[in-house]
Amino acid sequence: MLKRQLFFLYGVACYLVFLVTFLYAIAFVGGFLVPRRLDGPTSGSLPASIAIDCLLLALFAIQHSVMARRWFKERWTQIIPWSIERSTYVLCASLALLLLFRQWRPIGIDIWSVDNSGGRVALWALFGAGWATVLVVTFLINHFDLFGLRQVWLPLTGRPYTPVAFRTPRPYRHVRHPLYFGFLLAFWATPHMTLAHLVFAIATTAYIVLAIQFEERDLVAEHGASYEAYRRSVPMILPSLRPRPLRPTATTGPERGAASLAGTAMRH
Repeated sequence: MLKRQLFFLYGVACYLVFLVTFLYAIAFVGGFLVPRRLDGPTSGSLPASIAIDCLLLALFAIQHSVMARRWFKERWTQIIPWSIERSTYVLCASLALLLLFRQWRPIGIDIWSVDNSGGRVALWALFGAGWATVLVVTFLINHFDLFGLRQVWLPLTGRPYTPVAFRTPRPYRHVRHPLYFGFLLAFWATPHMTLAHLVFAIATTAYIVLAIQFEERDLVAEHGASYEAYRRSVPMILPSLRPRPLRPTATTGPERGAASLAGTAMRH
C-alpha cells in the first residue's frame, strides 16, 4: 500500500510540473510575464545563438520521440513500474522543455511585425485559440490518462487499469491531429515574428510532421485496415470544414506523445 501511495504522490508531482511547464510555455511563446522569452534582443553571437537553440530543440525532439516508441517502453518498464511509466515520460518531457526555456537564446532579427490593430487582435486570437485547442483536445481523449494520473490513481484505489477506449470525438472528424494543429496555430500566429521565433516555429513544425509519420506507422501496425481507412478519409493536419464520416472502428488519439508538450507533448 505504501508503494502505491508513493507512486500516486510521484504521479501528482509530475503532473504539477507539467502544469507549470504548460503555463510557462504559453508565456514564453507569447512573450509576456516570464523573464526569458522566445523573442528578444540578441544575447550573443548569431551563429552561437542559432546553434544553441537548434540543439535545445533537437534534445527535446529526441527525448519526446524515443521515449514514446514501443520498443523503448518495453525495455523501460523492465526498470521502472508500468504505473509510473507515463508520469516519468511527462516529467522528462517537462524537464526538457524547462531546460529549453532556461537556455534559449533570442536573436532579435525581425521577420515581420504587424502594426495594424485589427491584424494584431486577429493573430492574438489565433494564438489563444491554438493553446485552447491543445487543452480541450487532451480532455476529449482523456486528459488524466494522457498525463499519467489515471495510471497511479487506479492502483491506489484497488482497481485494475484498463486502456482508454478509442473514440472519434468531433475534432477528429475534421483532422486526424487536432492537437498538433493547435500547436501550429500557437507557434505561428504572432504579430511580431523574429528570427528566433521563426527557427522555433520551423523546427517544431518539421518535428510534428516527422512525429506524425512514426505515430501513424505504429497505429497502422496496431489497427490495420481500420486506421488506413480513417487516414484516407480525414486530412492529416489542416482541418476540413465539414466533418468526414468515419467507420465505427476507426481510431483516434494518436498524439499522446505530443500532448506532453502541452505540454506540451508530441502517441504514447
